[in-house]
Parts: sequence; structure tokens; C-alpha cells
Amino acid sequence: MGVAKENPHKVAALRRRLLGWYRRNRRDLPWRKSRDPYAIWVSEIMLQQTRVAAVIERYNAFMERFPTVGALANSEEEDVLALWSGLGYYRRARMLHKAARAVVEACAGKLPQKAEELRELPGIGAYTAAAIASIAHGKPEAVVDGNVERVLCRLEGWEADGSAPLRRKIDALAAQLLDKKQPGDFNQAMMELGAVVCTPRNPQCKLCPLFGDCETHGEHKTATRAAMVTREMGVALCVRKRREVLLERRPDHATVMPGMWELPALRRLNFPEHQLRITVRHAIMQVNYRVRVRDVAESDVKKLTATGGERRWVTVKEAQAMALTGLARKILRRAQLLLGTNIAP
Repeated sequence: MGVAKENPHKVAALRRRLLGWYRRNRRDLPWRKSRDPYAIWVSEIMLQQTRVAAVIERYNAFMERFPTVGALANSEEEDVLALWSGLGYYRRARMLHKAARAVVEACAGKLPQKAEELRELPGIGAYTAAAIASIAHGKPEAVVDGNVERVLCRLEGWEADGSAPLRRKIDALAAQLLDKKQPGDFNQAMMELGAVVCTPRNPQCKLCPLFGDCETHGEHKTATRAAMVTREMGVALCVRKRREVLLERRPDHATVMPGMWELPALRRLNFPEHQLRITVRHAIMQVNYRVRVRDVAESDVKKLTATGGERRWVTVKEAQAMALTGLARKILRRAQLLLGTNIAP
């Protein structure tokens, strides 16, 4: 018999155990030090499909550059993308920027408090709206992300088949268990439990405050993730005057990362090994790329690279502040160009 069928006293006890565990074990994350709805909004958007460790550095820099909704709304999209570089899923940044402008224009610069009003803003869905409303304003809105869904399915012994009926059951159970007196902390506790204890593989069940209520103790069928695909690609690293690098911004219709700057693509993947600068591995969604980076002289750029976008020679210092794709930034760092060392023609 799962928690969903237990009496109110056992549900209350579950809440107490979970919240007590959270107070003792929660990670010290920068966005947890604020109840500012804007700060919580930014963190929740950044955390979507992105590791916490990768978000922390970007979050601090982003909040320093854009400390308020107004500051974000008054910025240029390219500046926002530059601060987002390396986090991926750049549509999130564009929608965040668009929503900030909507908040300034329609809401006098203040985010709405109610989840249903938050959902009317670009890029804010049910999960993000519930997170902002509960954490910033104490609204009794249950948050269900991938971590919470996994915890609840294991708790009840439900097979995670990704179906609409299952999703309705999960949402109903999340609302039933929610501590309406401390909704923000309770939601964060559920997400934290899924992130650090009730993990997809090798869950730490003996450390779980809900162990006694769990139907499966981590043993249950989970939804099958799409298999990763491996592909190879080649890019050109073109450096001149020992300090300038060639970057390209492709037309919006020709790239999955519109507005972002990247290294020119090579016409041919195969080339002599002695011309290979470095090899980089990079994952984008369900694709693992093996990227061969070739040194290309300025005189050979037209011959060896595939054209199709705006190109610019920029200094290494300028490139550091540009809206680079995560792959371009990774390559320039691996080649030690962004550090200002070992820049060779």
C-alpha cells in the first residue's frame, strides 16, 4: 500500500521527515539564499536540462550583469546569449529575455505572484510557474520535475511509462503530499531528494527519509531514454596576427543555434593527421560529437571551409565576451586561446 492510500497522519509524518532531512542536508546553492522571484526564475530556467555544477558559475555572472528584471529587459539579446554561452539550449535565454521585456511593459517590472499568471509569460510552463510561486511567495503549488516524478513513481511502485494517465496520477499525488504551510521548502526538498539520493541509477535508498514508505526501494521500471547517436564533424581554427580568430554566425534557418558565433566548418572531414590541432568531444541533446579541429591559415580559409554565414576576425579578448556556442568556447579554451596563451598563426 503506497503513500497515496495512507491516512493523513502518515502523510504528515512523511512531510516532517522530508523537511527535516532537507534542512540538514540541502546543498548550499546561491539561488537558495534569496526569495527574490526574479533570481528564482533565472535559476529555474538555467537548471532545466543542465547540471547544477555548470549552472552555478553562469548564474552568478548572469545575476551580476543583469541583477533585476529591468536590467535584463533593457539589454540586447546578444549580450544575454553571451552570458548564457556554455549552458546550451539557447532558446531558454531568448525566451527569458523576451519574458523580461513583457514583465517590464505589462507588469510594471514585477513578476506576477500567481502560477496561472506566470504561465502567461513566454518560456514559463507549469513547472517553472509553480516553483516561482511556491518558493518566492509561499503559494501552495506542487512542483513536478523529472526528479520529483522519479521519487513519486518509486514511492508508489508506478511504472514510469511516460503516459498521460500516469502524469495525472503523479500531479495528483504531488498536490496531496505538498506541505501547504511550507510549499517552497517542501518542493525544494522533493527535488533535492531526487537529485542527490533517489537518483536514476544506484539510488542511495538507505539514506532516504522516505525509505519506510517506499514501495520499490529504487527497483522499478523507468522510461527508456533515447539512445545517443555518435557523429563526427570538423571545424577550422583560423588565427592571424597571433591574436585574432575567425568566427562565423550562420543564418537562423541554417543552424539550431541562431544568433550564436561558432568556428567555420570544414569542407572535408578527412585531412592529414599532422594538421590536426585537437580532438574534442561534445554532446548536444541526443548526439555525441567527435570534433576534429584543424589549423587553417588565413590564405586557405575559402578553399578549406564551407561558407554560409557572417564572418568576423575578432581579438581573443573580444571573443571572450561574445555569444559563442558551447562547442566554440570549449575548443578555444582547449586550444588555450581564451587564456591568451599559446596563440600561434
